[in-house]
Amino acid sequence: MEAKILTSDLGHYLNQEIISEYLVTQKELREGTKDFYLRLRLSDKNGSVMGNVWNNARAVAEKFKEGDVVRIKGMVISYRSQLQITINKIQVLDSEEYDLQDYIETTSKDITKLNDKLFQYIEQVGNKYLNALLRSVFEDKEMLDRFCRAPAAKTWHHNYMGGLLEHTVAVTRICDLLAHYYPVDRELLITGAILHDIGKIIEYNLVSAIDFTPEGRLLGHISLGDEIVCKRAAGINNFPPALLMKLRHLILSHHGEYEKASARLPQTIEAMMLHHADNLDAQVTGVAQLINSPQIQDSEWSEYDKLNNRFYYIK
Repeated sequence: MEAKILTSDLGHYLNQEIISEYLVTQKELREGTKDFYLRLRLSDKNGSVMGNVWNNARAVAEKFKEGDVVRIKGMVISYRSQLQITINKIQVLDSEEYDLQDYIETTSKDITKLNDKLFQYIEQVGNKYLNALLRSVFEDKEMLDRFCRAPAAKTWHHNYMGGLLEHTVAVTRICDLLAHYYPVDRELLITGAILHDIGKIIEYNLVSAIDFTPEGRLLGHISLGDEIVCKRAAGINNFPPALLMKLRHLILSHHGEYEKASARLPQTIEAMMLHHADNLDAQVTGVAQLINSPQIQDSEWSEYDKLNNRFYYIK
């Protein structure tokens, strides 16, 4: 059997034929100028690469689905300075032939250290109600395990196992830094930063490929997070209604704009700060993921960023 070629090593095989195994995380049958073709995103623990099936695309598409692990035979090419695989053969592997954990991309950060940092921030929250709320959520072992495994997104940023924890700690760090420069309620801001994306533990389903749950599609993580916070606060005696309202506003407004699915616009200084901290980490990390995706050594530009409508210069 051929050795698996990691996505991070594909640059060494430019213009060569390879045989390797990957997880199909995206699959789209597209109509070209002459016929249909199949566009795939193939992933492993190190990252992902795009692949194309040009011949008999419709028939090939019926043989597998997103979330399958496949063995492919194809040519590694460069298109617009980005590595891709032109796939000539594709075979679905039986579940007994692989360990799924070898194909699911995971944060490069140390999960234990991220978890420790999260609890350090929780310990710094002196308000007894906010502290009790945070402990109610994160001392629940099942919820903490889901939080540490969850992705922060399906495609754009932190879209890998552990991404939600990584993103949350980063946003909390940014808010902690900003709280030293502006007159804010630091403990409320830190609590909001830690909880702002808690609804994503319900929004996304990570079995083999990241996808939305029915609740995620119909309700979204903002409303799901608000519901989690309200239920946990209801179990804390005499939780101040005004404090809960301010915290809920942080969660409900953290996307910043109605056009970006925010339930409310930021209307407190803490909410404005959380929105920009969240967006900063998401955008910078998303761009970094594009820049660090598999590419040939002399590439000057990243893959096209459809979300922000631009390329990024990387030399």
